[in-house]
Amino acid sequence: MKNKQLKRILIPVVLLLVISLPFAIPEKSSGDEELFATDHLERQTSIQLLEENTDLKRFVFDSGYQFNYPDAVRGIYVTGHSAGGSRFNTLIDLVNNSDLNAMVIDIKDDHGYITFKPGEDSPFADIGQNYIKDMQEMMKTLEENEIYPIARIVVFKDSVLAQKRPDLSFTENGSVWKNPRGESFVNPFLKEVWDHNVEIAKMAAEMGFQEIQFDYVRFPEGFERRDSELGYSQGEYENSEIDNVQRRVQAVTDFVAYARQELEPYDIDVSVDIFGYSATIPEAPGIGQNFSKISENVDVISSMIYPSHWSNHYFGIPFPDTEPYRLTEEYAKVENEVLSKLENPPVSRPWIQDFEAPWIYHGTGIPVTQYGKAEVEAQIRALQDNGINEYLLWNAGNTYTENVDYTP
Repeated sequence: MKNKQLKRILIPVVLLLVISLPFAIPEKSSGDEELFATDHLERQTSIQLLEENTDLKRFVFDSGYQFNYPDAVRGIYVTGHSAGGSRFNTLIDLVNNSDLNAMVIDIKDDHGYITFKPGEDSPFADIGQNYIKDMQEMMKTLEENEIYPIARIVVFKDSVLAQKRPDLSFTENGSVWKNPRGESFVNPFLKEVWDHNVEIAKMAAEMGFQEIQFDYVRFPEGFERRDSELGYSQGEYENSEIDNVQRRVQAVTDFVAYARQELEPYDIDVSVDIFGYSATIPEAPGIGQNFSKISENVDVISSMIYPSHWSNHYFGIPFPDTEPYRLTEEYAKVENEVLSKLENPPVSRPWIQDFEAPWIYHGTGIPVTQYGKAEVEAQIRALQDNGINEYLLWNAGNTYTENVDYTP
């Protein structure tokens, strides 16, 4: 992980330099929700000028909150609705009364909306929703309860931006293309799409989040079957000498590297969610994910290894959802081998399953495996038995199993 001590060394020096400049970095003011959005440009200008006018190699932004990296991140997923509603207190209690210590909170959701109102002057005002009504109060609550905050930003699955800007998406017969679930994606080849998401990430960092977790960092599933059918631009990759498969891999990898570079001044970690099977193959050609290349450009890699999401007989397991320990162990062995070959491997922090998947049992005659205390703990033990001590729990409704031993 990055050396968090660096912040304490550089901040006093930077503050002295700021005093001599004709502007100052705004401090948080209670109840001023628009501060983070309206002063975003000024803060970025401050960063640039400091870099140009001093010998400092790096400016470190200080949000004013104090969060310490836990012994090992053990977190839960929290939607914007939960973070801004009554369920939030229940989830706080869950963390406080267990060995959990982190929350992954939606900041840009699966539709493309921002889960709070960033202010009328913000370039993102039109996509802001009032799910989290008081962001500062939420961050203060997390700080008081020593809960490590991670901002989840869904990147290329973005129906809102796709409908608003079809030129940034994929079209079919003159209309924005939708997958069978009615979802649209924006184009990973285009830097304007990159910047849209990176600027939201910077806003989250300014609010105090200690890590930005990018999700859906990929092309739509099965894109290799639609490559020649959909209308879209390849942007700067148009004249590349590599084939379309490698162009997709290059675009996705380049986005991750670009985002990490842009977020360096905030002294936060960057993580990416990735399909677990991507670690078991050289690369996923349709969606553009190369596990090793993405891992080389992040601080944390979070593979989604839910037992329910693997096909039958993967790793030689007849029905993976029924064997959470074995599935998790087999995956961990593969991932450990892949990461061991990297010069600077990221922290492994997989997503594990705390939900049932009855739809995969239809027609099998196999009773649905109920995911409770035993199944969740089995996944955690399998990770720990293979030297992986960090993990995140996924439940789309944020209803997590009670009385789980999170450090078995």
